[in-house]
Amino acid sequence: MTEDARSELTRPGTLRAGINLGNILLVTGTGPKGEPQGVAPDMAAAIAERLGVGVSYVTYATPGELADAVERDEWDIGLIAAEPKRAEQIAFCEPYVEIEATYLVPKDSPLQSIVDVDRPGVRIAVSDRAAYDLYLSRTLKHAELHRAQGLPGAFKLFVDEKLDALAGLVPALQENAENLPGSRVLDGRYTSVRQAIGTRPECSALNAVVAEFTAEAKASGLVAELIEKHGVTGKLQVASGA
Repeated sequence: MTEDARSELTRPGTLRAGINLGNILLVTGTGPKGEPQGVAPDMAAAIAERLGVGVSYVTYATPGELADAVERDEWDIGLIAAEPKRAEQIAFCEPYVEIEATYLVPKDSPLQSIVDVDRPGVRIAVSDRAAYDLYLSRTLKHAELHRAQGLPGAFKLFVDEKLDALAGLVPALQENAENLPGSRVLDGRYTSVRQAIGTRPECSALNAVVAEFTAEAKASGLVAELIEKHGVTGKLQVASGA
């Protein structure tokens, strides 16, 4: 199976790993040569080692850009949140980590719970094409989504336009709250963003190797070790399920 997987790599001897720089929990820094460092790059490097090839990081500023790149054959594996819309073009393996998503609301906001947010007239800032944007686009019935590029852009839009809520990942929203006196992160979650590794659908052998590796990495404690190594304990959780 490993030999078949290697034969599916576009660049012989190299695993091209698509990395989303916009997720500051999975990419927590850069190395001496500018290469990304964090849980996601380490997972990609470990898969390359399993295959017996080198790893080359292909970086993107946002998850949407990474997802689009599958059509241009820019990466062999893409480390990005699994989401139904993306799964139309990307074959995802089981998630390896998950992150809870909720809302930040401004000082004196009447919104007290997640249920309160989905009401007519409520305006929500969100990072364009993030997994939680795609989720909210499917599930919100009344509130309006206002999109900006990336987490910093969404926070700026939320503040500048005095919007009613900011959608995002709990750890990032907690940091935003520190910069906005009186703001509150609502308890609970509207979804859990499940970060996974995907391949092009036609790369079935590579997908099988990645799926096997992911299951082993969770069961062996490797994913937990990487979470601790990169200082994101309590912010990322090992994904539940198979």
